[in-house]
Parts: sequence; structure tokens; C-alpha cells
Amino acid sequence: MATVTKHRPSPSVSGTPGGTRRRNKAMAYNWLGGGLSWVWLFVVMLPIYWIVITSFKTQSNYFITNPLVPASDLTFENYKTVIESDIVRYFFNSVIVTLGATVPAVLVSFMAAYAIVRGSGSRILKGMNWVFLMGLAIPLQAVIIPVYLIIIRLKMYDTLAAIILPSIAFAIPLSVLVLSNFIRDVPKELFESMRMDGATEWGTLWRLAFPLTRPALVTVAIYNGLGIWNGFLLPLVLTQSPDQRTVPLALASLSGQFGVNVPAIAASVTLTTLPIVILYAIGRRQLLSGLTAGFSK
Repeated sequence: MATVTKHRPSPSVSGTPGGTRRRNKAMAYNWLGGGLSWVWLFVVMLPIYWIVITSFKTQSNYFITNPLVPASDLTFENYKTVIESDIVRYFFNSVIVTLGATVPAVLVSFMAAYAIVRGSGSRILKGMNWVFLMGLAIPLQAVIIPVYLIIIRLKMYDTLAAIILPSIAFAIPLSVLVLSNFIRDVPKELFESMRMDGATEWGTLWRLAFPLTRPALVTVAIYNGLGIWNGFLLPLVLTQSPDQRTVPLALASLSGQFGVNVPAIAASVTLTTLPIVILYAIGRRQLLSGLTAGFSK
């Protein structure tokens, strides 16, 4: 005669004392993480707040008032002084360098990543992939002297192109890594469908891979653009005349030009940082989704 074994329903984890303790412990960790996040936000925003309110103070009021209290009489003389110091020229130089380096770097990296992913069986492409990965291990400071000598031999010293070309080279390795991981997530069936429809590799690249990898393209464009915009070493070493200065190099010269005129320096920092903040606010979602989607597997 067969015996029937009765199974008691297992108690809910959340209903047990141990489950309740674990849940309370997790909630405590969340409160701790939230509190630390607010503290970190305060630490990050405090210098930005100080720079903005200082830019509207006069030089005399800056030394006699509380540095964290806004001035009672706001002034725009600091911004006028900065604009008259030819900061607009430096701003457009930075725009030319950033766009001239970011756009070619993203396009070359996209085509290289597509070739590496689609031609994964080729030894030559595998070797190129390793070359790009090795480029991530070479810092700019280690090769700045060879780059300087190459620019001198090419007779490009003290030009914006001298900044653009090395910037493209140093932006490609990480861009290829991000884009190749993102293209690998595209289903192979889509590529096979395009091939069955008679599309060439070039057509598949721009009609299929390009639209599907748009978040990753925006990600690498913003990341490289911010890095090139804030670049200081290349403009310092590869340019000499004031007409070829970019914004970071101009800020360094302004600190010497104005001496202890801290409000004027704060105004220049505010003006040059504003485009970066706007760019990040516009592409923040694309930046985060592109960085996480490419490494989802």
C-alpha cells in the first residue's frame, strides 16, 4: 500500500523572524547609502556653488564677505572683463578641436568595431583588436615627447591640427572597445536577414548597425568630447602662440593675468564650464545607457 507523504507549505521568508531581520538590515543599508549619497552630492555641489556666487562679486567684496554668502550687490563686470580678454577666441578654438577630433574618432572607431565583430574569424582583425586594447594601457604622458617630435617633423607645430590628430589617436582605443561590445549584442539574425536581402557590408554598416548602436555612439562622442575639451597637456606642449590657445590653457594664463582677481577667474570658469554642463544634461540618459548596454553580457 502506497503511503502518501504530506508536504507542509514552507513558510514565507518574509514572515520568519530571520527574514524580517534581513529585510530590516537591507533597509538600514539603503538608508545609509542614501545618506552618503546626499553627503557626496553636497561635497560635489559646494565648489560649484562657490564658483558661481564668487563670479558675481567684486574683488573688494570678495575679501570682506563670507565666501559662501551671495553678494548683496551683484555685478557683471567680471564677465565683461573675461570676454574682453579674448576668451571668445579660445572658446571657438576649443570647439574646433573638440569637433575636429571627436567626429573622426567616433566614425573610425565605429567602422573598426564593426569590422572586428563581423570578421571575428580573421587573424588580422583579431590582431588589430589587440592593438586597440594595448592602446588603453599607454597613457598620454608616457608618449608626449614622441608625439611632440612627430608634430615637429610634420611641420604642424603651433596649429590646431597638432592638437586634433593626437586627440583622435588617443580617443580611438576606448571607443572601439565600447562600440564592439555594443555591436556584439545586436542579434546575428538581423545581419543574416540583411545579407539575404542583398545588402552589402557597407549598406549593413550604415542601415542596420549605425541606427542600432546610436546610444553607444552618443556615449563615446560625449565621453571623448568632454575629455578633449578639458585637455591641457596637448595644447600646452604642441602650441605656443596665444591665438592657438584652447580654454583650459587660457584659464591657466588668466590666473597669471588677473593675479589675485579671484572673481574674474571664477567668471571665466563659469563661462567655459557651462557648455559641458549643458552637453551632459542633454546626453545623460544616452551616456548611461550606452555605458551599461555594451557590457550587459
